[in-house]
Order: sequence, then structure tokens, then C-alpha cells
Amino acid sequence: MSMKKVVVEQCKGINDLDKIVLRVACGFFAQVYLYGGQVTSWKNDHGEELLFMSSNAIFEPPKNIRGGISICFPQFSSDGSLEQQGFVRNKIWSIDTDPPPFPTNNSNKAFVDLILKQSEEDMKTWPHFYEFRLRVNLSPSGDLILTSRIRNTNSNGKPFSFNFAYHTHFSVSDNSYVRVEGLETLYYLDNLKDKELFTDQGDAITFESEVDKIYVSTPTKIAILDHEKKQTFILRKEGLPDAVVWNPWDRKAKSIPDLGNDDYNHMVCVDAAAVEKPITLKPGHEWKGTQVLCLVPSSYCSD
Repeated sequence: MSMKKVVVEQCKGINDLDKIVLRVACGFFAQVYLYGGQVTSWKNDHGEELLFMSSNAIFEPPKNIRGGISICFPQFSSDGSLEQQGFVRNKIWSIDTDPPPFPTNNSNKAFVDLILKQSEEDMKTWPHFYEFRLRVNLSPSGDLILTSRIRNTNSNGKPFSFNFAYHTHFSVSDNSYVRVEGLETLYYLDNLKDKELFTDQGDAITFESEVDKIYVSTPTKIAILDHEKKQTFILRKEGLPDAVVWNPWDRKAKSIPDLGNDDYNHMVCVDAAAVEKPITLKPGHEWKGTQVLCLVPSSYCSD
């Protein structure tokens, strides 16, 4: 693909929602909807989709978009006062025309900066002032890089606390052929067993039934191997100590209206996250969390 082609393009997506399309010379492609600040597509140089999108996904506010990479803030699980996985995934973000200084490769122009601030509606359930800046970056080699910056802009001197996750849906051939490496032998909280603490005994995480686990104090690199597709996703993260692994399996999938009955078999969620211990920000302070996704041949070994 010639670099003369537009590398960043704003256009209309499903239901006339605004989206940003990113392209790089090697042939990789990504798209980001302003609704939710959500990455809904990441394709390789053969045009193959790397992120899972539900066959029943609803692109209509205020319903969140099921699939891709959704942003979970200021919480991940429901605590009664806020909806599960927070409210920013249901908001219309703006393009940030004046982002703060950002270290970047000058040759890489395939990125977009988004920004979200509190609304009056937000203040009713989460009474804090914040600035959430999100950069979605497609590197020259096709790596997908998401960097979030959250700043406490409260003028009342009050800190606030939050949880965060990049809820990432990977597209896989069949999850019986998938294994996740890098989290084995680590402690995890099992959401299916009242968040009891366990450790895995195998040499990798495999999928044979419903999985909903929060791994704590995790390494900066995780590998998701798809043996049938002969490809591996490498997830690298900074500022995000935890990792969430989720698949609803067949019975729960049927109870999720915007998820196709058989979709569970072609997706695996592995999220870079900070959910076990909330992050606390004082006024004027900023937190940053980054997730980098890259695609490599399946001969890759996490060691």
C-alpha cells in the first residue's frame, strides 16, 4: 500500500456513527468509533480481522458495542451505583485537537487522539471532574497501541479512585485450539466462585468451559496462541498490573442478547487491567496505562 493513501480518515460508520480509520504502508488497518472511544476493527495485511465483533453487536447509543476493545472506567465490575464496566464506553468522545506532549515516532502518522470529560449526567452517579485522553496508534509494523491518560481536575481538593481495563476481544479460529501463556502459576480471583483466590497448575490457560478470572500482579507480556490459525497475539502492557481472562461459554452466551449463540467459540477476552486495587489520583495528578498488541507467527514461544 502506498503511503500516498490517507493514513487517518474520519468517516461515517454503522448507523451513521462517526469513526476514524487508520492505515499503514504494511497493509494493516484499524478503525475507532467516537462512540465509546472503541476500537472495532484491527486487520492484518491480508485483510483478516484480528478482533472479534459480535454477530449481534448493536451500534446504537446508549447500548455499548459488543466486541473490539472497549474502555472500562471508572469501574470494571458493578458495585450497585455505577453500571458494570463503567460509563465511558457509552459516551461520544471528541477528537483531541490539543493533546499534551506525547513521545512518538515522527515517521508514524497513523494515530488519533480522543478526549472525554465529565458530563452533568456523569456527576449524578460519579461526582468527579476528570479529563480522559486516549491515543489509538497503528505503528508502521501494524502493532495496535492504546494509551490512556486520566487526570483528576477536581477543584475541591478531593482525590478519586477508579478501576480500569482495556476489554479486548481477540478473534480466534476455535477456542479449543487457543492457549494463553504468561499467566500460569499466578494468583487469580475467580469471579465464578465469589472472587476466591486460586492458582493455575497447568503450563498455560486453555478454554473448556466458562472462564471469568482476574489475574493479579501479572507480567508485562502475555501471549495468546491460536494453533489452528498459526498465529500468536502478543499483549504488552504498562501501568496495568492485572489481567482479566473471560469467555462466557455456551450457556451464558445464550443469555447475552447482543452475542450470537456460537460467538463464544470464536473469541477470547484477555484484558490489560487495574481492577484488584483501585488507582487513586489526587487533584492535578495524571495516570497513564498502555496496551500494545502485535501479531507474530505461532512458532513464537513466550519464553
